[in-house]
Amino acid sequence: MTSRRSFISTVIQSAGFLTIASALPIAGCGSSDDAPVNLTPKGSFLFGQGVASGDPRTNSVILWTRCIPATGSQDVNLSLQIATDSEFKNALQSIPVTALAKYDNTVRVKVTGLTADQVYYYRFTAGSDSSNTGTTKTLPPVTSTRDIRFAWLSCQDWSINHWAGLTLLAKEQLDFVIHVGDYIYETVGAAFQTGQVEAAHGPITLPSGGLKAKSGVYANTIDDYRTLYRTYRGDTRLQSIHQNFPMIAIWDDHEFSDDCWQDHQTYTNENKQETTRRRNATQAWAEYQPIDWTDVQFQPDTTTGFTNIRIYRDFRVGQNMHLVMTDERLYRDDHIVDEATFAKIVGHDSVNGDDSVGTRYFVPQPVLGQFEQTKTTALGRVPSILGTAQTQWFKDTLKNTDATWKIWGNEVALSRMWLDLRAAEVPAQLKNRYVLNCDAWDGYPTAKQELLSYLVDNKIKNVVAITGDLHAFQASVVRNIAENGQGTPVLVDFLAAGVSSSSFYTYLKPGFLNSGIPAIVSMFATPTAFDDTMKLNNPDFAYVDHDAQGYAIATVGSAQMSVTFYKTAKLNSDGSLPANILLKKTQFTVAKDTTTIVVKDNA
Repeated sequence: MTSRRSFISTVIQSAGFLTIASALPIAGCGSSDDAPVNLTPKGSFLFGQGVASGDPRTNSVILWTRCIPATGSQDVNLSLQIATDSEFKNALQSIPVTALAKYDNTVRVKVTGLTADQVYYYRFTAGSDSSNTGTTKTLPPVTSTRDIRFAWLSCQDWSINHWAGLTLLAKEQLDFVIHVGDYIYETVGAAFQTGQVEAAHGPITLPSGGLKAKSGVYANTIDDYRTLYRTYRGDTRLQSIHQNFPMIAIWDDHEFSDDCWQDHQTYTNENKQETTRRRNATQAWAEYQPIDWTDVQFQPDTTTGFTNIRIYRDFRVGQNMHLVMTDERLYRDDHIVDEATFAKIVGHDSVNGDDSVGTRYFVPQPVLGQFEQTKTTALGRVPSILGTAQTQWFKDTLKNTDATWKIWGNEVALSRMWLDLRAAEVPAQLKNRYVLNCDAWDGYPTAKQELLSYLVDNKIKNVVAITGDLHAFQASVVRNIAENGQGTPVLVDFLAAGVSSSSFYTYLKPGFLNSGIPAIVSMFATPTAFDDTMKLNNPDFAYVDHDAQGYAIATVGSAQMSVTFYKTAKLNSDGSLPANILLKKTQFTVAKDTTTIVVKDNA
């Protein structure tokens, strides 16, 4: 592992990917009015993707923008101004930086020497042009016992539904925003993206034309992925989130490829390895997210492999909160029931076929168990989502912190989602117990049990996962042993619906309603019926809504943590935005040293 000191040097020398600068006050200057006059005509430079801040610490923050020349494609010299007031009368520093064309004219500046728990204002200038003014905030000192308020987001598919909920979120008073993945969707025109979409979101064309998937096309080149980020960040509502709050981001699958593992895609049973494509996706994500690369790792100029990046990291937020962000794609083993082997067993095409149902979704539990035994023998260890090194880091971080609450920024569902059809009136071949989502933690049962049992054995309490990916709202107790009545409650998993992506129920509904089996049809006939089925089969659910879009906000205090789910309304039948964006709020509280979830619906 590269040492932090040597890696900082590597980053700085890597053709200007990151700039590090102190915010010590400008000597003898309390205003930015004395800055030299720039004579370039106004409009010579464009800030089309706004500004952003991220990865705040008590004494530093990352500031980001993208600036391009109105004509041409050259590098752009910028000045970053940071102040303690919005009018920049109390300017702290003016920092020269360069937006390099080789990084799509994006810049990242780590500003150090800041004061803890302080609001700062910043803007970038190029010639006579200036970006919008952004607002950011440093984290409170470890001794602070004040409440921490943050939001988390996931699954903001450009091509479906709407982003009006971001307008509501931008008006909140928050310390920061967490993004738990699916910031972009790599596919364009896929079957799950064919539905109503707001007028503000026109169709996206990938520069390379994309590669053909089972439906639609998917990003392949660095320009394809950059185009997606440029487009998404061109939406002023998403810009407002970045402009108003520092963001702490992690990725999930769609930043690279749906249901991916390492550098493999899963569009077909082949699970084709696509290392160059993985690196392209990685670079675009790194260019467009305000990540502190002195704290983690990115080596854009290495020429081989896909592990030229490490993004799992943690943040101490006062006395009440320790945030741990995990990467659940780059190190995960192949799905336990691998599609090619399964396809051969059932006589399907093991290369070009699609056996996601039966391998990643709706998997008979005995089949999952058999495949896990075989894969464990082959690997010489239990198949994992986090990988060996990250798993140990996760354990050590949670064991060694003295923060009251351990908040886990977790991409995929931890809550148990089983469906028992053994006593149902279904054909004999379907009488089984099924794991609905094996792309989530349920699909790696022994690794999940081992990790949760570690928390039990080491008496690590007050662990709360904040999750995305599923396109649903869930609040659940999670046990170290999944069988009913056998496990110890370990943590609480709050799963927030996607900003815009089609709901989990919407994905499942057609297949099950078309099954022609009355017992199954009745379970999926309506969203309420499906929610009731899930709660009946998984009694640790305190709340579910599998037909939803929205976001979540949490408040972390000394004695309790509260979470509110904000469910947004769907588009009107004519495709217009609803008059009332907020459809429903549901509030939850968890008291310190318990895993009991108190629900106040429609709060």
